[in-house]
Amino acid sequence: MNMHDIWSKRFTHYISELQKYMQYIFTGHIAVVLVFVLGAIGYQYSEWLKTVDESFPVALVVGVLVGAVIAFSRPTTLLREPDQVYLLPLESQMKDYFSKALKWTFFSQILLSVVLYIVAIPLLRAVSSLSIQQIWLGVVIIAALKALNVGIEFNYRYVSRGHNTFFDRVTRIGLNIVILYYFLQWELFISGILGALLIVYYVIIRQKVYVDPIPYEHFIHLEQNRMYRFYRFANYFTDVPHLRGSVKRRAWLDFVYRFVSYNKENTQMYLILRTFIRTDDLFFLWVRLTGISAVFAAFIELQFVTWIVSAALAFALVIQLKQALHSSSEFRMDMLYPVKEQIRTTSIDLLLKRLIIVQAVIVTLCNIMMPMFYVTPIIIIVSGWLTIKLTK
Repeated sequence: MNMHDIWSKRFTHYISELQKYMQYIFTGHIAVVLVFVLGAIGYQYSEWLKTVDESFPVALVVGVLVGAVIAFSRPTTLLREPDQVYLLPLESQMKDYFSKALKWTFFSQILLSVVLYIVAIPLLRAVSSLSIQQIWLGVVIIAALKALNVGIEFNYRYVSRGHNTFFDRVTRIGLNIVILYYFLQWELFISGILGALLIVYYVIIRQKVYVDPIPYEHFIHLEQNRMYRFYRFANYFTDVPHLRGSVKRRAWLDFVYRFVSYNKENTQMYLILRTFIRTDDLFFLWVRLTGISAVFAAFIELQFVTWIVSAALAFALVIQLKQALHSSSEFRMDMLYPVKEQIRTTSIDLLLKRLIIVQAVIVTLCNIMMPMFYVTPIIIIVSGWLTIKLTK
């Protein structure tokens, strides 16, 4: 086989794997929520642009946000664990394989940087003195910086075998920010000199690549972690069979167990509460959705948008936690004792109701400065409790 065939098969399998889970992530419900979310953010952004002061440091803000995003350019190699054995006879041809991998890395990651910059264009037009042609030239600069950062990160990881990548990333973040800052100030000479330094940095590291053996272990570990993050995200929307969540002690939450009195009837409640607190997927699901609701309640002035988002996230929280707690296939201590399954169902519903109440309190505290803030907790509690009652 040649590298073109290997990459083509890997890439086809990778895309089909993404499509398999994306159909469960981007459903009609998510689309409706995104429409309201983006509409509310766009409205707030447009209203803020009418009052923004001309002294606003737009060049610095855009440079920091876009420059930092550009610097995160982990290579997508699609390597697998057996490759460190079976691709050894083809190691002399791996240059072609990595070339295709870096092209995909660039095209798959450039979109976020460009979107962030395009979102900032109205702010640039409102505050800076750049012409529209000069502003759109920034897209070309961003694409060039992204290509350099993708190449530098791959080469640095290749040469260093994955060690001390923090120094490399901090260096590139600093250079990206300063290059974009001086470009948006239309100081092309300084921006060009710093860009030349980045190119020299790329050339120096590039010369050391392919001298040493390929660090298969590092790239495979990087690829496994990247796919694991995707599967964990997909697991919030559908069941990923081969994914196993991690468990942590969280001793700082031990005081919560005291709210469950010590008697036989509370056996299931105690075990379910410990399962929720110690399981990362379950606990951080509640933290994340509560945090999103709180941010919307604090910063979105359109109350009906806050109510819609809060109700939708309360529904999403209950439906996911209920399914996860009921579908646990691991051995549980209550299997050793004659405790009725109905008690477990009742305990799960009770825990979900309490979590919804805590979420409602947090969101209300963030929304207390808005008019009719007292409607927010009612909507959250009603949405969550109806979901508990009406779902199997």
